[in-house]
Amino acid sequence: MILSAGEALIDMLPRTTAGGEAAFAPHAGGAVFNTGIALGRLGAPAGFLSGLSTDLFGQMLARALTESRVDAALCVRSDRPTTLAFVTLTDGHAQYAFYDENTAGRMLTAADLPALPDTVQALFCGGISLMAEPCGSAYEALMLREAGQRVTMLDPNIRPGFIADEAAYRARLGRMIAVADIIKISDEDLTWLDGPGDPAELAQGLLQRGPNLVLLTRGAQGASAFGPQGRGDVPAEAVEVVDTVGAGDTFNAGILTALYRQGLLGKPAIAALSPEDMTAALTLAIRAAAVTVSRSGANPPWAEDLA
Repeated sequence: MILSAGEALIDMLPRTTAGGEAAFAPHAGGAVFNTGIALGRLGAPAGFLSGLSTDLFGQMLARALTESRVDAALCVRSDRPTTLAFVTLTDGHAQYAFYDENTAGRMLTAADLPALPDTVQALFCGGISLMAEPCGSAYEALMLREAGQRVTMLDPNIRPGFIADEAAYRARLGRMIAVADIIKISDEDLTWLDGPGDPAELAQGLLQRGPNLVLLTRGAQGASAFGPQGRGDVPAEAVEVVDTVGAGDTFNAGILTALYRQGLLGKPAIAALSPEDMTAALTLAIRAAAVTVSRSGANPPWAEDLA
């Protein structure tokens, strides 16, 4: 199983009723949740771990996981409310108002973490769940606890506006990068993390901090992979972009699915990835992400969509 651990929330998207009144429509979301959904749809054995509410929105999230063949048995259920993110659009740009106090997801603690079964082959963490407390400490503890036993992947998915304590957050990322086998980072995130410079050189530098595979995404310019044995590069696919919601999350799932299919989802195998192996994984990830950006919202493809 590939276990995604992190936020699950409800995006309240702006709509207009038939009577012309402003309204909001609930949609299941969250970056790590989206990666779990994409893994299940791509045919990988997928699981999800989060603090999940028993309220009506939590039930909606649980149904979405089941419908995409994601095992939610490791989720920590409580009667706390579900995190809501109300979205408003200004000139096409999304702004978010989060309602996250005392929620099931945010209040997850390290003491709540379950023991992971031996069937968990890889652990994926990241997203805004690393920026809030106490859940951020819980997911960090989970990754540090499990890094010696199974493959770990981190996508910081940095959102500067959500960071309450930048020094503490940077320190957390440093500790998690040091134990991660795989890092995925966008060029924008890399600039925030390490400052200006050539993105490829900065990504290559991350290899010196612990990981054996660094994935750099550059939007319309495609993606690159860096490892001890070299690098791979794949251009973006030409596609009519509807929106980019969930693109990076789907990319993450594509990488993990490709490595799983190739029998390379293990620590020694990742350290020995050839440029050809990297290119094959990038190709699936970019193909999957291209489908997602061609659709409205985070709606990752099923395996048959890529056949």
